[in-house]
Amino acid sequence: MKSVRLPLAALLVPLALLAATACTPAAGAGSGGNTDGKGELVLNVGDQKGGSEAVLRAAGELDDLPYRIKWSTFTSGPPLLEAVNAGAVDVGGVGNTPPVFAAGAGSRITVIAATHGDSAGEAILVPKDSPLRSPRDLKGRKIAVAQGSSAHFQLIGSLEKAGLTLKDVQVTLLQPADALAAFTSGKVDAWAVWDPYTSQVLHAGSGRILTDGRGVVNGLGFQVAAPAALADPAKEKAVGDFVGRLRRAQDWVFDHPEEWAKVWAKETGLPYEVALAAVRRSSGTRIPVALDAAAIASEQKIADTFAGLGLIPHPFRFADFVDDRFDQDLPPSTTPARSYGKDD
Repeated sequence: MKSVRLPLAALLVPLALLAATACTPAAGAGSGGNTDGKGELVLNVGDQKGGSEAVLRAAGELDDLPYRIKWSTFTSGPPLLEAVNAGAVDVGGVGNTPPVFAAGAGSRITVIAATHGDSAGEAILVPKDSPLRSPRDLKGRKIAVAQGSSAHFQLIGSLEKAGLTLKDVQVTLLQPADALAAFTSGKVDAWAVWDPYTSQVLHAGSGRILTDGRGVVNGLGFQVAAPAALADPAKEKAVGDFVGRLRRAQDWVFDHPEEWAKVWAKETGLPYEVALAAVRRSSGTRIPVALDAAAIASEQKIADTFAGLGLIPHPFRFADFVDDRFDQDLPPSTTPARSYGKDD
């Protein structure tokens, strides 16, 4: 069947709607307690659309659970970590930047597991017919980016690599839904963003990658837990089991990219082709890694950068918010991400 290329705005509608939604947990989030009315242990897990629940179910890792999971869906990492801080969520997955901002605000969070993936999906996009050919050409240009996001740090790093600073460009702080409108209407010259937005723009044929995050951002993602959950023996055991299931599910994703892309597309409303491209470019390349000194130093660099810009109240030690009890002889955090070769 011949594929139909939809307009970019139509492709981005599902995720744009999510980004425009108030950053509050789904109904039902926030009930604590260790057990339900039947005495069964309940693990409160924070999730995002097409995230942990979808991948665990697709990989068969939700079968025969020794506890019950109560899922709460959030629109992004920051509100998820707010729920962790409040004790409404026991554990949840986020990218490399939300833990930095949460820790910088003194939140009660503990980073307990990490993955490392290809950073090709972290990109600075320009319109297809843009005269810009290198990051150096961004001088004096308007760039859209979400404040405090991984893309924000990637923009800073890419500019620095090109001998520029934020003072050399005009930064427009916009969440993805608004950034899309600004990008497609020509109100900005470039857009610093992440997958699957990167794959969506490329699939629509309206933009291209000026530079990506390889060699600039660390490619790390984290599971973050509430300290109170780790202090409870039953909850701690459940959290450890949950992390192990996620690691096995990530292995399954790499081995079954097409099958996962179908599930992901159904969960998020993404076109299958976009979902598959994002899997091969970034999400499918993730590998479980250790929370080692290199990972902590890399996150500390992000923290120091944002503190220097005044976006975090004061400097802090990221190591104080890390617990490696679930590492289980994992490879170093610098281990290369997985690759699909020419299809990547």
